[in-house]
Amino acid sequence: MCGIALSIGPEADPATFRRMLAVLAPRGEVTETRSENGLLAGTRRLRVVDRDRAVQPWTSTDERWLLCFNGEIFNYRELRAQLTRLGQAFRTESDTEVLLAAFQQWGEAAVTRLRGEYAFAVVERTTGRTYLARDPIGVKPLYWSRRPGCLHLASEVKALVGHGAPIAEVPPGHHGWAEADGHVRLNPYVDLLTIGDGLPIIDDPDEAALLVRAALSDSIRMRVETDLTVGVVLSGGLDSSLTLRQVRDIHPDCVAVTVGAADSPDVAYARRLAADLDVPHVVVELRPRDIRLADVREAIRISELTEYGDIINAVVSVPIFRRLRDLGIKVVLTGDGSDELFGGYRMYHQVGPAAARRLFLHRIRNLCRTELQRVDRAAMGHGVEARLPFLDLSVVELAMRLPLDLKLRHGQEKWIVRRAFADVLPDYILRRPKNPMSYSSGLHERVRLYKPLFARLHRSFGYDLQEPVRRDFDSVLSRCGNDLDRAIADGLTRPDYTVLEHARDLVGAAKWNAAPMVRRLVGPRPARR
Repeated sequence: MCGIALSIGPEADPATFRRMLAVLAPRGEVTETRSENGLLAGTRRLRVVDRDRAVQPWTSTDERWLLCFNGEIFNYRELRAQLTRLGQAFRTESDTEVLLAAFQQWGEAAVTRLRGEYAFAVVERTTGRTYLARDPIGVKPLYWSRRPGCLHLASEVKALVGHGAPIAEVPPGHHGWAEADGHVRLNPYVDLLTIGDGLPIIDDPDEAALLVRAALSDSIRMRVETDLTVGVVLSGGLDSSLTLRQVRDIHPDCVAVTVGAADSPDVAYARRLAADLDVPHVVVELRPRDIRLADVREAIRISELTEYGDIINAVVSVPIFRRLRDLGIKVVLTGDGSDELFGGYRMYHQVGPAAARRLFLHRIRNLCRTELQRVDRAAMGHGVEARLPFLDLSVVELAMRLPLDLKLRHGQEKWIVRRAFADVLPDYILRRPKNPMSYSSGLHERVRLYKPLFARLHRSFGYDLQEPVRRDFDSVLSRCGNDLDRAIADGLTRPDYTVLEHARDLVGAAKWNAAPMVRRLVGPRPARR
């Protein structure tokens, strides 16, 4: 919904603050600020909920608190009704106002009542003491850096690199206080490494399928409660297809968007499903040779990502959200998160049931700096708010109660999701094997040609002040024989690929990209007429 920026402390500088907020300009449509002694706060707001009146920074009626908020609270109407019964009065129909009212009513415990994708800061105006919170899975970002006499907060790393100071993030599921002395003390209100612990396992396939369908359908429903046209990123795979089917039924004012080479299987499956559902469909046709170094550089600048594979994915993702912006779409749903929850990667099935749970939790805990960071930056970098129904906390908790054999069965990944939606999805989608988006069109292999340059480009933007580029976790895990503890340790001691590893990867990518040209040169020529 927004990009937020704050400078808090006696050394808060208006010129520095303006530069921070200007960097976040693509995240919204309007700039809204408030300037006080020792407090500079602002948003670049994407107007989605109560578009005219939900002005930020939002202040409480008693003028004690100031709120800067990025994201959406999907259960704000329910919370508003509860707060009204408790005597709260409201000036708008916005989730922004409800959020601050909830904080005033319940204090730090308010975050346990929120259902949404959010990151926010609440400042006590007289002292500068600031409460920070981020959603349980880390869909929305929040970073901070500290200089003498000033604490800076922002939605993206790029807004903070100009200070030259180390940059830290508010971890997912954490909240706490930045004190007047500038020290930030955060604690988890949701522990992603223990989620689902102590809850009974659901091993009956019929019960599990009913619960998965109910949880996902409810999560999607909450994310399309808007009067705006809703976009769906459609890859032609299981997750995005069932998302589109549910959105079409709940919110018919929707459009599907797909990226890929014109002759790729991804595009073919997506075209067929959109036609069957009678949903408007936009295809962003992208040929491997269309991807140049400038595109890679721009994807790194936008995404701030720190793993090679995520950067490759970002290069392919950016054109989707650019087209959505051009179409005037502000809200879009994606299928991200399903693979991490329901066993869409081979690694889960290579480690065995005993170790799989720890691996699931580790992957979920790190989504905030991989898949979720890619989606947030690529989307908000074009003024589009991406919503991720598979990563609603209720869905995550449910997924962690399902045994591995419900996620992989008969050689088919995400088996329980297929069963849950078997009556509403066509067989050609249900039976389609997993195919990572656009791999079949060669787009990812094209980007791999530039892989040795990723770390240098990343450093050129100053992003290493937060975290340097590192090897892909799946490759580290494989190298360590699928031993999670060894992989974590190895990733810390040898974070980046060696020159030899880069050379091998480059040779493989070069061979792959050269193959079509060789086939054209040596293949049979068309007969002359």
